[in-house]
Amino acid sequence: MAISGHITRVMDQLSFIKMHGAGNDFVVLDGRSTPVPLTIAEAQALADRHFGIGCDQLIVMEPPTSEGADLFMRIRNPDGGESEACGNATRCIASLVMGETGRDQVVIETLAGHLPARTADAGLITVDMGPANLAWQEIPLAEERDTLHLGIGAGPLQDPVAVNMGNPHAVFFVEDADAIDLATLGPKLEHDPLLPERANISVISPKGPDRLRQRVWERGAGITLACGSGACAGAVAAARRGVTGRKVETTMDGGVLKLEWREDGHVLMTGPVATSFRGQVSRAELS
Repeated sequence: MAISGHITRVMDQLSFIKMHGAGNDFVVLDGRSTPVPLTIAEAQALADRHFGIGCDQLIVMEPPTSEGADLFMRIRNPDGGESEACGNATRCIASLVMGETGRDQVVIETLAGHLPARTADAGLITVDMGPANLAWQEIPLAEERDTLHLGIGAGPLQDPVAVNMGNPHAVFFVEDADAIDLATLGPKLEHDPLLPERANISVISPKGPDRLRQRVWERGAGITLACGSGACAGAVAAARRGVTGRKVETTMDGGVLKLEWREDGHVLMTGPVATSFRGQVSRAELS
């Protein structure tokens, strides 16, 4: 059984928790005591909003693979592929573990590394998303470029900043983020030849020295109500371009996230978490 019996697998039934962070929603499965292997087709079926449960990402909690971590968080996109990092999911999983253990600090292991998390004021959760990687090889890019001015674009989106926050991001600054046809331009830019691992595509409108409006096309997921790693990348890009300081509040479609790009290069993200509902689904129905 899983700790606290939150999520478990009973015969052919998968029990799950549906959670979200600022509207960025997740189906969470617990594979810590009993593995939950999923095929690409099963992951796609679970994430499908019409025929499955529906989510931006599917999260599987697994035993940690290295010392110092409380668990390993595996992230699957709706297309079935894996993602290295997800800030909003990290807050959600940290909240679950803190609720189980009664602690106010935990460490979540991901493909992007260890992400420490702690409680903050007003029921919010803060995650240290690690350092912002800015070298062209770290994004990665297909060739050497200035990551402050990539020189790629499509239509009104031109000259982004590249940031890797455990996953690659291209951040475009525009006058009005809400006026951008992100559903059309996002997938085109995600697959730009300069981005061999594809990238999350953000459009940002600066609203002051410490406020941003941001929308994100997530690699392998599409437009989401919020993107934690994207918000971190956007805050770093804005500070690098000199349009904000190193502390900002970013308004996404699903809510507000607070970001701080510390002098040591790490990015702290603070935001809400919520549980939508719990349930079970038959594996046979996923085929």
